Parts: sequence; structure tokens; C-alpha cells
Amino acid sequence: MAMSLGFHILFAVVGIGMPLLMVIAEARWRRSGDPLDLELAKRWSRGTAILFAVGAVSGTVLSFELGLLWPGFMEAAGPIIGMPFSLEGFAFFTEAIFLGIYLYGWDRISPRAHLLAGVIVAVSGAASGVFVVIANAWMNTPTGFTLVDGAFTSIDPLAAMANSAAFQQVLHMTLASYAATGFAVAGIHAFLLRRDPLNAFHRRALTIGLMVGAPAALLQPLSGDISARNVAEHQPAKLAAMEALFETRAGAPLLIGGLPDMDTGETRWGIAIPAGLSLLIRHDPNAVVTGLDSFPRADWPHVPTVHVAFQIMVGLGSLMALVALWALFKLFRGHDLAADRRFLALTALSAPMGFIAIEAGWTVTEVGRQPWIIYNVMRTSDAVTPMPGLVYTLAGFTALYCFLGVVVAWLLYSQIIRSPREREWHRIYSPQTARLP
Repeated sequence: MAMSLGFHILFAVVGIGMPLLMVIAEARWRRSGDPLDLELAKRWSRGTAILFAVGAVSGTVLSFELGLLWPGFMEAAGPIIGMPFSLEGFAFFTEAIFLGIYLYGWDRISPRAHLLAGVIVAVSGAASGVFVVIANAWMNTPTGFTLVDGAFTSIDPLAAMANSAAFQQVLHMTLASYAATGFAVAGIHAFLLRRDPLNAFHRRALTIGLMVGAPAALLQPLSGDISARNVAEHQPAKLAAMEALFETRAGAPLLIGGLPDMDTGETRWGIAIPAGLSLLIRHDPNAVVTGLDSFPRADWPHVPTVHVAFQIMVGLGSLMALVALWALFKLFRGHDLAADRRFLALTALSAPMGFIAIEAGWTVTEVGRQPWIIYNVMRTSDAVTPMPGLVYTLAGFTALYCFLGVVVAWLLYSQIIRSPREREWHRIYSPQTARLP
């Protein structure tokens, strides 16, 4: 299921970000009449449809896996998480209906209705992700029920959806989706601009990609701070694993890098910033931060995995925020982003960073909760069913996902990235401002 989720989450993320890109492109076209904006909107809508279809397939696999692999969890938690999953299904079908209207309604409905259909696709795509994240947030901070002799009673689905981690996780994941998608699009077209710097199609795509990705990347560290303080309050063992903090202490250091050793309780090759963790989490350099020594060893997550994944997420997120700051600085100075080869190179390198950071963040969330599937309520070992032939099943699913990934990459290249070769010479390039290839 980890393999399935790791594959599906990429399409879920793009399903949130891509509709916003196509809506912005269409809105620009309707305002300016520029045919390149129209071309972008149509190509991105086809890309959204491709990714939506593959995401639907992988999501269907996950729905079967929930029932087949986690009968104990579904029996107990089904009445609680059933509401957010039902709402997610409603958002999914709404997105499917209006995506069809958007794809086939260019010449059949009014311009305002067509643009509205695109907006509904973008909103319902984001809503679909919100409801799934709310269900996951409940697993981290369960509420909305009473536990009597191991059974869930007095169930309140609305209270469960309003759990204490819901807002933080929804904000963090939604921003991550826009940042990852925007930078992926900007990075691909930045790479192509280095080879064809006068291509107006890539220039438009770079601009819109950064319009979506840069603000989200700049806001992401703030949402990360909010999420970390919530984890410190409600899942202190996860926070201790994230920071490889083995001992409860005042003035806890902030660790950058390093590889934790669970046997010795030490972290090698890390850089410790004195009192940094206490300051970030409690806003007090002398505050006490709970370490792993406050929990039974059986309740520890796998610290090396959680810590390394957390470092990857934070590191890549910080790099994306720096690229966004650089872009804003250059725009403020009136520079042409598409003419700066160093900026284009760094933007191209940042293309996969958002998706890698999301995979790492998902690892932190799920592995950091172990050994609990519902934190402090149900252990993973009590919720999963033993499955024979697991190695063969894993190999089969891996091969299927690799095949789907290759097909999607080819379709996206043929439908989106292969661009018109219209040149844009005037107003941007002059002998004094750029060297022509």
C-alpha cells in the first residue's frame, strides 16, 4: 500500500495544481486575446485529463487495498472516516463532470460558463485533496468518539473532521501541491528555454508556472512551522523522531542533517544549532522539548527513516523558497527571467524538488506515527491482515505503476511539452540586453 500511495499521491497533487494553471491561462487569453495563452490552456486541460484518468485508476486500487489489507482499521474507523471519504467522492465526480464540460465545451457554451467550469474543476480538485488529508489528520489526532472496551461509540463524524491536525495538514499539503506543480511546469519550460530562448510558448508557461509555484513555496515554511508546533503538542514522539532528539531536555538543539543510531541514541555527522528546536517549537530558547526517552521503546517510530525524510523535505522546500525569492527580486528589479540562464538552470533543477519533498513529507507523516495506525488508539499490527505472496504482489504493482508512469510521461510529452515554435524577438531581446544563440 505504501507503493500504491507513493504513486497515487503524485497524481493527486498534480490534480490539484494543474487545473489552476489552465484556468489562469484561459483567463489571460480572454483578457488579452493572445493565442499562446489559449494554446497553453488547451494543452494543460488535456494534461489534466490524462493525469486525472491515471489518478482515478490508482485511487481505485487504494480503495480496494483499504478493505483487503486493513480490515481491523476499516471496521473500527469506517463509521468515522466514512464522511470525509464520501465527500471526497462527491468532489471527485464533480471534478470529472466539469472537466468533461471544460474539454468539450470550448465552442458549445458561453465564454463565462466555460471559464466557470474550469474554476469548478480547480476548486473540486483541491477539495478532493482536502477531504483525504482530513481523514489522515484524524489518524494522527483522533477525536469525535468514545472508546469503550476497545469499541468506538458516541461517534460524531463532524467533530472527527474538525480534529486538531486538520487545518495544519490541509494548509501544508495544499500549498505543497501548488508549489510542486507550479515549479515542475516552470522547471520543464525553463530547461527548454535554455535550448530555445526565443520561444514565446515556453516563456508564457514559465510565467504562469511561477505565478502558481512561487507564492506557495514562500508560504510553505510558515505552514510548516504551524504543523511542527501541532506535532509537538499532539505527537511528541513523532517530533522527537523528526529531530532525532533522544533525550528530553531544556534548550533542545535544532539538528541539521545527520544519521541517527537508535541503538546508541546518537546522531552522527549532524550540525546542531544550540536551543534552536526549543526556540522554534516553544518560542523560548530554554523551553523543555520531549525526547524519545519519555516513551517506551516499543512506541518509537523508525528514527533514521523519519529524520532523513524530514531533512529532505525541509531542505528541498527551503531551496524552492529561495528560488521563488530570487524570482521576485529579479521581477522587482525589472529583469527578464527568461533571459537569465543561471536562473533558468536553477529553476530547471527545482522541477522535481516539490514532488520529492511531498514523498518525503508523506513518509514523515506515516512512518512517524508508527507503531500506531490511529495514534494512541490502534496499533498497525492489530489493523492489518497477513497477506501471502506479498513479494510477488509488490513486484506486480511496481511493474504496473512503472508502466503507467512511462505511458503518462510519453502522453504528456506529446500533448503538452512539444511546443509551437513561435519566436518572440521584439520588446524582450535587443543587442544590448541579450546574446542571441
